Amino acid sequence: MRIGIIGAGNIGATLARRLPTKGHDVSVANSRGPETLDPEVTSTGARGVTAAEAVRDVDVVVLSIPQNKIPDLAPLLADLPAGTPVIDTGNYYPARDGEIDALEQGQVEGEWVSEQLGRPVVKAWNAILAGRFADAAREPGDPERIAIPVAGGDEDARRVALSLVEDTGFDAVDAGSIEESWRQQPGSPVYCTSLTAAEIPAALAAAQRDRLPRRRDLAIAVITDRAQDPTGTVDADYLTALNRLLYL
Repeated sequence: MRIGIIGAGNIGATLARRLPTKGHDVSVANSRGPETLDPEVTSTGARGVTAAEAVRDVDVVVLSIPQNKIPDLAPLLADLPAGTPVIDTGNYYPARDGEIDALEQGQVEGEWVSEQLGRPVVKAWNAILAGRFADAAREPGDPERIAIPVAGGDEDARRVALSLVEDTGFDAVDAGSIEESWRQQPGSPVYCTSLTAAEIPAALAAAQRDRLPRRRDLAIAVITDRAQDPTGTVDADYLTALNRLLYL
């Protein structure tokens, strides 16, 4: 597949490195121009391009940027063919994104992203720690293979995303429509808790929508405090343990 990635942060960079190893033709753009990309991002064959080039003549677009930047992409995606899947990997964090009224009032993040872009989206890779995504890929059948939920209203686009998740070294679990994607938002039982495919359905079912923001903010407060301790460690193991304690 020809895949355009916008955003070269932790998740976007890992996608840009891993997807070419499965035969995909990958282009990746950041906000500062291709000449500023870390060479590691393109080390396995992805091409650094401008954002406009990343959405030109592609089969799939992946957005891996802060949620408050999503509205800026609407003009860029306006000419993208209607059937081209758009996959969003992001999450809403008020401390980073600023308060977005609709999301503060409880609108599903995936629905909000879809409204801002004026087209359907799929949520994938948003519920895995960046460190785990970078280092914990496994072959199919490995008992330690982590699973990633995928939600989206368009079934064809969702199937594409499920296949790409598998290509990145993780089991893909169909989590239903974009309206149900709140079940994989920050604070939910599947959010960055490194569950297996067998464990995810029950965790999705156990999610309590009204509790998500409080749990998300509690985790951020604990992590912020921990980061201020010079003797503390905030790595993937610590974050997974914390999320499991707070979210499961």
